Amino acid sequence: MSCGKHHETPCSEVLEQVYIYLDGEIDKGDYNKVRQHLDECGPCLRQFDLDKAVKALVARSCGCEIASDALRVKVLARIREVRIQLAQTEQQSE
Repeated sequence: MSCGKHHETPCSEVLEQVYIYLDGEIDKGDYNKVRQHLDECGPCLRQFDLDKAVKALVARSCGCEIASDALRVKVLARIREVRIQLAQTEQQSE
């Protein structure tokens, strides 16, 4: 995913860090890089908004239960797989 503009931090790197960013678990330097990138890149901002909505939906659906670390790793891995598949599909259609 890319808007076609050059960014200091690549789109792929930003999208890999979105959930860490949303959870507030990202270090300050990376936080600033992600924030700046989202301010400049429309496609990544839309993906961020989608991820934020999914996170909110899951939070409402799950109540106060906390997912295990193993489940969190599996979910994040699956999200990465889907992103790769989407990127490959976009590249094939160009």
